[in-house]
Amino acid sequence: VNNPIPTNLKSEAKKAAKILREFTEISNRNGPDKLIPPHVIAKAEGLAIISVIKAGFMITARGGSGIVIARLADRRWSAPSAIGIAGLGGGFEIGVEVSDLVIILNQRRAIEAFTKGGNLTLGGNCTVAVGPMGRNVEADVALRSTAAIFTYCRSRGLFAGISLEGSYLMERKDANRKFYSQDIRASAILNGDVEPPPECYDLYHILDEYSEAYTTDWTNKNMRTKSFFWLPLSSLFLHPDLQLHLRRERGQLVVTATHPFTGQQAGDLSFVPGDRITVITKTESQYDWWEGQMEDGRVGIFPANFVSY
Repeated sequence: VNNPIPTNLKSEAKKAAKILREFTEISNRNGPDKLIPPHVIAKAEGLAIISVIKAGFMITARGGSGIVIARLADRRWSAPSAIGIAGLGGGFEIGVEVSDLVIILNQRRAIEAFTKGGNLTLGGNCTVAVGPMGRNVEADVALRSTAAIFTYCRSRGLFAGISLEGSYLMERKDANRKFYSQDIRASAILNGDVEPPPECYDLYHILDEYSEAYTTDWTNKNMRTKSFFWLPLSSLFLHPDLQLHLRRERGQLVVTATHPFTGQQAGDLSFVPGDRITVITKTESQYDWWEGQMEDGRVGIFPANFVSY
């Protein structure tokens, strides 16, 4: 987890990139089922990335800092506005906890509420839900589609949801003024009145790369009817060109496991680093599930970004 104490906007942008990377890249402690799905970020109207400290004794208080960015009319990302978070909660809790948060603003009205008043109350006019994770999330997202905001939280290495009801995001005017060398409101920043600064290029790179993974997958799945894992057999006879594509995809591509993977569902292919896997079916993206066969004959699907080739 990162430092929740407010700092200058340059440091906040650097911290935001680090936090987002931890929520979108596979590591030894984070498998593909513990990441923000690419399509959630690709469809977002805005993101707030913050570190929060929560302290409790009879009542709880939380505070922290970070940045918020918004989609512009051309779907590029805006420059960042420095923000803080504050809130109180009930319940008998004792202790102190520091967490990193990614808050997905799904609807434009969440951005507008922030830009009009310089703050956004979570759980007020904007409903909040714990964000979906991992694979098979389309149905999960549909169930929560009315939520204006998704939240993702990491605390001491754990990935879970957090209740932010009653908390509010507020612009840090002093931090914005010092960074942009002018008096400028969050509304102007998030509406594109200033150019995205070089200090945020790492953050934009992660966002663009992750969104591209979704775009590639969406295109492939729609061009090929659906993922090969659910491809009707009849379609092979109705579309000869698909047979040719399948034969090409079923070439002898052999990959090497770089991270351990323990199957969590029937049909998953478990392996350890160093294992070699012959790919049977693949997509164009390594942010997807491929089908493969182990040297011992086992066949199943596996997270493609757990391997290299």
